[in-house]
Amino acid sequence: MFLYDSLSLTFVFMILLGTIPNLFYSFGYLPHIKRKWHYLVHYFAFILSLLGVVTSANAMLFLFFWELMSLTSWQLILTEAKTKSTTDAAKFYFFMTHIGFISLLLFFLLSTNGNLWMSFEDMHDIVSNFAYPTILFLFLSIGFLSKAGAVPLHVWLPYAHPEAPSPVSALMSGVMLKVAIYGMFRFLFDVLYPWQLEWGIIILVIGSISSLVGVLYALSEHDIKALLANHSIENIGIILIGFGMGMIFDSLKLETLSSFAFIASIFHIFNHMSFKSLLFMGAGSVLHQTHTKNIEKYGGLIKSMPVTAITFLLASISISALPPTNGFLSEWMIFQSMLSSSNIEHTSLKMVIPFAVFALALTGGLAIACFVKAYGITFLGLHRDENAKHIEEVNFLMKTGMILMSLVVISLMLFTPFYIKIFDLAMVSLGKASIYALIFPNGIFQMHSVSSIGASVSPIYLLALLIGVTISLMLAYKMLNVKERVHHTWACGYQTSCKNQYSATGFAGPISRFFDWLYKSEKHIDKKIIGSHETKFTTAHYEVHTKPLFEKSLYENSTKLANKISYWVYRLAHFEQTKYSAMIFNLMLFVLFSYRISVNEFNWATFLLELSVMFISFKILILGVKK
Repeated sequence: MFLYDSLSLTFVFMILLGTIPNLFYSFGYLPHIKRKWHYLVHYFAFILSLLGVVTSANAMLFLFFWELMSLTSWQLILTEAKTKSTTDAAKFYFFMTHIGFISLLLFFLLSTNGNLWMSFEDMHDIVSNFAYPTILFLFLSIGFLSKAGAVPLHVWLPYAHPEAPSPVSALMSGVMLKVAIYGMFRFLFDVLYPWQLEWGIIILVIGSISSLVGVLYALSEHDIKALLANHSIENIGIILIGFGMGMIFDSLKLETLSSFAFIASIFHIFNHMSFKSLLFMGAGSVLHQTHTKNIEKYGGLIKSMPVTAITFLLASISISALPPTNGFLSEWMIFQSMLSSSNIEHTSLKMVIPFAVFALALTGGLAIACFVKAYGITFLGLHRDENAKHIEEVNFLMKTGMILMSLVVISLMLFTPFYIKIFDLAMVSLGKASIYALIFPNGIFQMHSVSSIGASVSPIYLLALLIGVTISLMLAYKMLNVKERVHHTWACGYQTSCKNQYSATGFAGPISRFFDWLYKSEKHIDKKIIGSHETKFTTAHYEVHTKPLFEKSLYENSTKLANKISYWVYRLAHFEQTKYSAMIFNLMLFVLFSYRISVNEFNWATFLLELSVMFISFKILILGVKK
């Protein structure tokens, strides 16, 4: 019933790294929660479900823990359901997660011939004889990528994460999204292997688009938790870029490059778990001391919340992929895997891989800009709101959780060879050859790309150089006895105040205007009116409300179409029972014909005949014949 191979144990290790610091933070956060028992019961059930998903050995058990994970996380979002936005976010999450569940259920029913107690190895034997494995791949991708938050199934993240309690946001974004990627690893290797080249291209394109969309929406966001949620979409995209490259290399029989790309993907899974959990903890600390999620209301918090500020800075540097952090190392490996494809002669890959390289490079630059905004507006400068002037650091348990997670982030940088060894063993358990010796051919102090044109990097040497330069500058400063002169900030003749500082809106303004075709911004300027006269511009209130393009164009239009179809069916059912019965008959024909196509060999003549029968039946029985 349970599976404990290297892949499962690797993800169990990831879950434990994410949950142990979260336990400390969560118990420190508990006084903020009114429904404590509701929270604790679902919190521990959620952790149990995460462990159950990655250790399940058959379809029934996997689906049970998957659904338990969905329901407990849904209830955790509703823990502090004080506003309509929280209940709406929970409904949206419930709907999206069960679209994924239905897709996974269809995948398992087809892969097991209805016997859900079947092991994954036995499922492979059935799938190998299935006429259309691409259908199974699509069901699998929709099921797991809807939970992971990949575009275009990402729209629930910016709603659910901001409304959930902060420890839950850290677990959902840091751990739960990665459990969905575990599902991709498990079933693509154990059930659908070998796969087609086009599958890898699809995953690579989805990952590239997700990384760009996530970081662009994060830049325009001023709700600190929604900003971090959008960055989860970005980093899931980066993980999928590595995953897609691994699939492509495997399809081309480039086993060494394939293993390298998959290890890079798993490495970024661990890295994102660590720094995103830490960021949500820091955001939760700020939120519950200032009682607002609006970045524009922060400022100067480094003075009153030094532990939160330092740990948030560490995570910000890591998620921005600045050397020598762990985020830099995993993204460097993903870049190397893509650059290693230069000798591949394949037309589609010659277009797709350069796009992925461009997307990842642009994502890295925009991520730096976004976290300069997030950290600078939140912790530096003057207080932007009266409430921010009188706050204190969070309690001991919450600080302990953040410090422990900081140690996880640092360990992923300092002990990279140890983690790479674990990831290498996970790939060996999936049937890949070990490449650890190729990544560290000259010892643990230098990482190498496995391609003939690859580069090398040494995180330890980079860190030592950085520390050495910093110490040298500090010593030079002391030895030269530099005098300090303190002056008031010059503000062009105006009195220095928080209104003279950059706002989050102003900081992101140039980029927002450049990508306005994506943001579809809705701008509102409100001015106070006194005695029927407008006040000066300095008192104006300016906001930019951005409505996500996918939600507006895809989901709203799909909802309108579904409403029209349901209204049409309602009219048939209540006022035209004969046509309603005919519609059910046509649906039965569609199901039977689809089943025949899926289990038998495809034949164009039979397909066209069946299509003609369905069209004639629909035209005569439902639409009717014009007189």
